[in-house]
Amino acid sequence: AVVSTQSGHYGRELRDISIFKKEGKPAGFGVCSIEGRAAIEPFDNTAANSKDKFTFKCHRSIVSDHHKPQDIYAVNGIKFHPIHGTLATIGSDGKFSFWDKDARTKLKTGEQLDNTITCCDFNHTGTFFAYASSYDWSKGHEFYNPQQKNYIFVRQVKDELKPRKK
Repeated sequence: AVVSTQSGHYGRELRDISIFKKEGKPAGFGVCSIEGRAAIEPFDNTAANSKDKFTFKCHRSIVSDHHKPQDIYAVNGIKFHPIHGTLATIGSDGKFSFWDKDARTKLKTGEQLDNTITCCDFNHTGTFFAYASSYDWSKGHEFYNPQQKNYIFVRQVKDELKPRKK
């Protein structure tokens, strides 16, 4: 049986979706798109939980001069930490970021890779974070370089994904 149906208000092409839990039960989902945004949606959309529904900008260049355009990258993946409920996003900018959805803050941004990050996941205990770097075709066929290698990274994660204290 379908628990929840959402439509239309995300704007651009969606890239990934992931379910998060609260007190051990599925509580909502995160979704990401090609327009440098991610959204958090609780399954329970009552007025009491409406504050838990939000979108946030991510995987964008930092621009100090407001007259220059900002580079906006596709957010290729979103995954929730199985223990802490924090999350990771990955993007066409070649970076991963860890977020605390409840505090609405970024916990960490990973090092810049030479290629885009196309997929990621946590192991079931949340002690390892794996991600793959490969061309994602976001710049079209003219930028594809067959000599550029694909890489898989597995990193041990500890306190960097714990939620911020309130």
